[in-house]
Amino acid sequence: MTFKQVLDIRLDEADLSLHFGPDIFHPITTEKRYLNDVRTSLLNKKALGPDVLYSIAMDVGKKEHVKDLIDRNLLYGIVAYNAGLIGRELVRSQGHMHAVSASCHSSTPEVYEIWQGAAYIYMQEFVNEQPGRCVAILAKPGDIVIVPPNWAHYTVNASQDQKMLFGAWCIRDYAFEYEEIRARQGLAYYPVVEAGTIKWLENPHYQQTGLALKQARAYPDFGLSQKNLYTQYEENPSSFEFVTDPLKYQKCWLDFQP
Repeated sequence: MTFKQVLDIRLDEADLSLHFGPDIFHPITTEKRYLNDVRTSLLNKKALGPDVLYSIAMDVGKKEHVKDLIDRNLLYGIVAYNAGLIGRELVRSQGHMHAVSASCHSSTPEVYEIWQGAAYIYMQEFVNEQPGRCVAILAKPGDIVIVPPNWAHYTVNASQDQKMLFGAWCIRDYAFEYEEIRARQGLAYYPVVEAGTIKWLENPHYQQTGLALKQARAYPDFGLSQKNLYTQYEENPSSFEFVTDPLKYQKCWLDFQP
C-alpha cells in the first residue's frame, strides 16, 4: 500500500526531531522517551540500547482545524521511533492501558497509522495472570490498526535498521496506566531477535494463552476506508466519534477482532 502524507511534517532521523510546515499547529517542544524510562518492562532491565527510544508530538494538525478538534475532544499525535535493539529486544515502548477519561467515563481506543518503516502493534485483553487474547499486528506505511478500550498494548519498531514513524488519533484527555504492567515486568510477550529472526518470548509472569501474529486489516465495521486517517477526518469530521465516545460503540468493542 502506498502512503500519501497529507500533513506537512518531516522527521529528522539524526536526532528524531520533528519539523512542521507553516500550516501545521504543533507543540512547542517534542517530548522524548529514554531507555531508562522503560527498564521496568524489559526482558533484561540492564539491557543496553539507544538512549532515545522515541520522540512524540501530541496535538498536531492543520491550523484551520484547531477549534473543531478541540470541540470534538479529538487529538492527533505523531511518534518517531529509533532503530536498533534494547539488548535482544526490538526498540519499543514499555506498554500501557488507557485510563478512564473524565470526558467519556470510559477507557478509550487508539487508532494508529504507519507513515514510515514498519511496526508491530502488540495488544492483550487483560493485565493479570490470564492475559486473554494476545495479538501482534504487523503494520506498514498506510496500514491502520485500532487498539480497543481497556486492552494493554505497546508499539515496536519492527526494523533494526530503519526509523519508524506513525500518527494516531486519541481522545484529548488521555491518560495511561502502567502500575500492573510494571509489576509483571511488561506485557505477556517480548519481541526478541534471534539469529536475525523476530521471535516472541513468553513473559513468565503470565499464564500463556498463545500469541496470534496478524497483518493489519481494513475496518469497514468502524466506517473507515483505506484513505489517510487525517483525510478521513477532513472528509467526515465525525469519523472518529468511536475514539471520543466509545461507550456509544459497545457492540463494536464486544465483537472486536484485532
